[in-house]
Amino acid sequence: MLNSIVAKKRLEVARAKQQVPVSSLRSSVQPGSFALSRALKAREWGLIAECKLASPAKGTLCDGYSAPELAEIYTSHGAAALSVHTDPHFKGLLTDIAAVRQVTDLPILRKDFIIDEYQIYEARAAGADAILLIAAILTDDRLLHYLYQAWSLGLDCLVEVHTREELQRVLKTPAELIGINNRNLKTFTTDISNTFDLLPDCQGARMVISESGIQSAGDARRLKASGVRGILVGEGLVRAHDIGRKTRELTLHEE
Repeated sequence: MLNSIVAKKRLEVARAKQQVPVSSLRSSVQPGSFALSRALKAREWGLIAECKLASPAKGTLCDGYSAPELAEIYTSHGAAALSVHTDPHFKGLLTDIAAVRQVTDLPILRKDFIIDEYQIYEARAAGADAILLIAAILTDDRLLHYLYQAWSLGLDCLVEVHTREELQRVLKTPAELIGINNRNLKTFTTDISNTFDLLPDCQGARMVISESGIQSAGDARRLKASGVRGILVGEGLVRAHDIGRKTRELTLHEE
């Protein structure tokens, strides 16, 4: 599935380049201020709440709210930052970033499959404060290049790993934010023990965010106690009966 998504992404980026040349994007970009990392450093625990409407594996997850409506709920209930999907497989659009920005001042992470530096300029031009870089779909050279390219634009990078092999590759870079995804890309099952297994390898000043499969305050407490600085949650929020209450629960504000 991942290979299929990446193949379609290459075509999508090629079409975007024809419509808006990279030179036009560069001229429209105003540098960011590393808002995501600043927000996470300002607190002991942070929830990156995801405006997630669908997934390739499970289809529609949330049809009662738009991305901006979810953003408003997350903002008013204590989220540290927001993740906005801009890939069609997740019913996302690049324009969702601007729509979300209209209703919140929280840092916005562009959640997509970044395979071309064009998308980094695109993200900042759209108003994103950070991008996701997925180690599984990037060579070592591209990963390092995209890190520096994003940083030159004032964008934070959340570098996502699924396995110890991917983590070892990322630890050879100066990446500051590491996302440990608990989803097995072969079976698409989730298990937060993946974070506990890989966390001891993350040394120094790296901030670790646990992603996928986090369902309860109990999960959040265990992750926080282990040294994780925050969590990125989408499905666990948008499928909740009361999204606001679930947001507060995962921020640990109710304790």
